[in-house]
Amino acid sequence: MCLEHVREFNAGYDWFEGMSAEEIFAAQSPTAGWRTESPAFRTSGVPRWADFDDPLDAIGARASDIRRRAASRQTMSRFTPGERDALNVMGLGPDADRQALRQRYSLLVRRYHPDRNGGDRSHEAVLQRVVEAYQLLRKAAAFG
Repeated sequence: MCLEHVREFNAGYDWFEGMSAEEIFAAQSPTAGWRTESPAFRTSGVPRWADFDDPLDAIGARASDIRRRAASRQTMSRFTPGERDALNVMGLGPDADRQALRQRYSLLVRRYHPDRNGGDRSHEAVLQRVVEAYQLLRKAAAFG
């Protein structure tokens, strides 16, 4: 559309058409629309704008979540990238200790070993990944 047609369209456009006086007043409020979710507040586990009566409470909760995630990343930094992948294979978090590692390894071997599954070898690849992950993690300096 050319500028002339845009001006013509805008002159005939009424955003508030069909709204009551209260709805117009609410739409013109400086805080109008703050309850609308934005991508930053849509991720799971993160507070949503609509969960709060005060926008500052929502911002504070988001900041707390960011600090918590940064602390989690710092905890994970004690592991090498390969060790982090191995933790994921084992289904363990960064707070796992040597005992939790051993218990999880035992559970996964019992779950996927063919001798425990009537000779079913369909989980053999998963079992191999678990064994490799355990061998890497048991030697990791983080479990020193």
